[in-house]
Amino acid sequence: MNDHGGTHGGRAGAYELAERAHAALRGRGATLAVAESLTGGLLAATLVDVPGASASFRGSVTAYATEVKASVLGVDEGLLAVRGPVHPVVARQMAEGVRRLLGATYGLSTTGVAGPEPQDGQPVGTVHLAVAGPTGSLVASPLLSGCRATIRETAVVAALELLLARISDEVADNLSFSH
Repeated sequence: MNDHGGTHGGRAGAYELAERAHAALRGRGATLAVAESLTGGLLAATLVDVPGASASFRGSVTAYATEVKASVLGVDEGLLAVRGPVHPVVARQMAEGVRRLLGATYGLSTTGVAGPEPQDGQPVGTVHLAVAGPTGSLVASPLLSGCRATIRETAVVAALELLLARISDEVADNLSFSH
């Protein structure tokens, strides 16, 4: 048992992933900004739980209201009007927007439906995550299950895994070009 709720999974798993993310970012001299809807600040809170987070974490925007996604993060208003806020392109534009807004190397975003009721025709557990970085954007759309808190916590873990995968892919790409 540790100070973060257990030995594996849940918040402890998220904390360990956040530690790994900060180490990977610091190792590259990179920074991270976060745009959250579904997770409502939980991703940023997990990241700042790690001592020394200020070396790589620039900040976050909790864009819970649809109009904030457009007015602050620059998500296309037409897209929001037609598709709603729970869409993979919205997640990508949120990540790109927060990266630009906060001047970070990477932007990471979450949007989805935590429940308990479906939203805009999207079932509970629909999640879209995105990471935007120097070589472009990557979106993941896992379908999660569980109660509202479980969906939000699992989305944080999945977002951190997506970030780490993107950083690893970019490192591998750089290594393959250096030979």
